[in-house]
Amino acid sequence: MASGKMKNYRWIIVTLLFTGTVINYLDRQIIGLLKPTLETEFSWTETDFGKIMSAFSFAYAIGLLVSGRFIDKVGTKLGYSVAVIVWSLAGMFHALARSVLGFGIARLTLGIGEAGNFPAAMKAVAEWFPKKERALATGIFNSGTAIGVVVALILVPIIMQNYGWQEVFWITGALGFVWLIFWWMLYEIPAKQKRLTQEELDFIESDQDDVSDQVKSSIKISWARLFTYPQTWAFVTGKFLIDPIFWFFLFWLPSYFSSTFNLDLKVISPELILIYGATTVGSIIGGYFSSRLINMGWPTLKARKGVLLLFAILELGIMIAIAQFVTDKWVAVGLISLAVAVHQAWATNIFTMASDMFPKDVVSSVVGIGGMTGAIGGILFPIFVGYLLDIYKAANNLTGGYNLIFTICGITYLFAWVIIHLLTRKSSKALVN
Repeated sequence: MASGKMKNYRWIIVTLLFTGTVINYLDRQIIGLLKPTLETEFSWTETDFGKIMSAFSFAYAIGLLVSGRFIDKVGTKLGYSVAVIVWSLAGMFHALARSVLGFGIARLTLGIGEAGNFPAAMKAVAEWFPKKERALATGIFNSGTAIGVVVALILVPIIMQNYGWQEVFWITGALGFVWLIFWWMLYEIPAKQKRLTQEELDFIESDQDDVSDQVKSSIKISWARLFTYPQTWAFVTGKFLIDPIFWFFLFWLPSYFSSTFNLDLKVISPELILIYGATTVGSIIGGYFSSRLINMGWPTLKARKGVLLLFAILELGIMIAIAQFVTDKWVAVGLISLAVAVHQAWATNIFTMASDMFPKDVVSSVVGIGGMTGAIGGILFPIFVGYLLDIYKAANNLTGGYNLIFTICGITYLFAWVIIHLLTRKSSKALVN
């Protein structure tokens, strides 16, 4: 092997993508951990916090529409770099904000930048991996979402103990620029990467000309025509109604444990680390379960909807149990860990349904539409949550407000499943097989 050449360089690329995703979720989670500190210092209401969260969701929705096209145009290396620069500067700008408007602008900019993470990472995987390895590579970098939250739970209290909330934003925002140095030094498309052996390059490009597995379809589906299919609306329903629930878990759980169980968010919280770590387990189990049913002979769509129904029923029971019976902190940790794991199991199968129901050449478009609507749901739901919690806070019963929200979330999964089933019950087969 020639000096300086590597035969497994593609896994270095996955490490970069994983680390970038960790930083992405670290930066978006910080404000949730600092919420008790910031609302005390700036006299925020729950509605104020909801508006700040909605600014991020709004920008993220717009960013999902435009970032993929931008990255395709300028290339993965430059496109991802621009996204990281934008979201890192926005993260640091939080330290300068002193009003709801200022934090809202910071979150808006953060959302625009962070929307570029997944389009860039997925494009990099497509460039660096043959089809038979792409799922594994995607799974590795996507696990950075949960790890990013866990890192935030560890890092934020350490910085708060030694400095202040402004330094939290300065330090974590700077991490993106540290990552950018390695990205710029190490990333190129395989054909231009001089560190690659010819053997690995041949392996990466081994299926570039293979068209045997591409969808052969007489149906040409335009972007606008996608909206005429009930399958599209089934996927949109799953994203619009359910994605905001995970955003609630992401942004409000620290405050819930702080107000309900007096959890000190200025120190490392093993309770929250356990909860967010459970999302990784849920993703893997959810995908395995439906695949197992298919291997046992179940029709693909029946298997997906079957596990979605199971997860919806489980989620309803878990959420009601949290709302009605939890008075112990560790019981809450166990139940909410199970709830977020089941949520990720649901989310994994919703994503997979898009590829089950549509030809490959429009799957990305369908996923983009669904992702945008999920983000729109993320705009509306925090406003509702903030308004509801303010009402209960005024009645000196904030815990009751959280319990009502948990109940609403539990019912929503089953409601979403009913709509998905009705829209796909005449679609036992994909549009194109």
